[in-house]
Amino acid sequence: MELFDLTERKALVTGASRGLGRGMAEGLLKAGADVAIVSSSDTIFSAAEALGQAAGRPVHPIQADLSDRAQLLRAFDEGLEKLGGLDILVVNHGIQRRFPAEDFPVEEWDRVLEVNLTSMFLLNQLAGLVMLAQGHGKIINVASLLSFSGGFTVLAYAAAKGGVAQLTKALANEWAGRGVNVNAIAPGYMVTASTTALIADPIRSREISARIPAGRWGQPEDLQGIVIFLASDASNYIHGAVIPVDGGWMGR
Repeated sequence: MELFDLTERKALVTGASRGLGRGMAEGLLKAGADVAIVSSSDTIFSAAEALGQAAGRPVHPIQADLSDRAQLLRAFDEGLEKLGGLDILVVNHGIQRRFPAEDFPVEEWDRVLEVNLTSMFLLNQLAGLVMLAQGHGKIINVASLLSFSGGFTVLAYAAAKGGVAQLTKALANEWAGRGVNVNAIAPGYMVTASTTALIADPIRSREISARIPAGRWGQPEDLQGIVIFLASDASNYIHGAVIPVDGGWMGR
């Protein structure tokens, strides 16, 4: 089990006040990592307190709007300072906008691409500078099933998540030989606040569930194993992978 031990490793997780990000932060804590979590929401403070109480050690909250590049830089520097270093970066934050493609407002396109792709690149780059200098590090980006398919009425989100997959591969090509692993997780249909309306739609929910071989939607804790794996020495020879965690959806 030493392969999966994250004791004393320093992890920064974005979009972690709830849902998938919070679940992954909890997994890293269970494996022994020291964790700082980032969100634009005021709930980041109560989330950090709850996670810290469960883990028996402090979790550092950082409130920042990562669509604002000045706030992004400040959040990264604050995380580095609070943690005393950086070994693991998990980039999970994101937003969604729905419009028919022919009516998709360019200002909404710009915002989704800034939040879901450009800010991820900037955080990867900042973390890469630290990790390359120290000769090791793990970067884990959160992609999507829409990194592989196009979806409906989510043009900007699909474009951004396709970009996440390619960003992950491109960075791995440059950094794999220098001690830094860059990989991505592609969650399937998960039970979170952002999928509440979809779950409540009896037709769409039934259609989606029928295609999942595992017979259920995923839960945030279903990402804990994969994030621990990709953050640990067990994945040292894995670079540029985009790994679905989808109950078998992609294989159907």
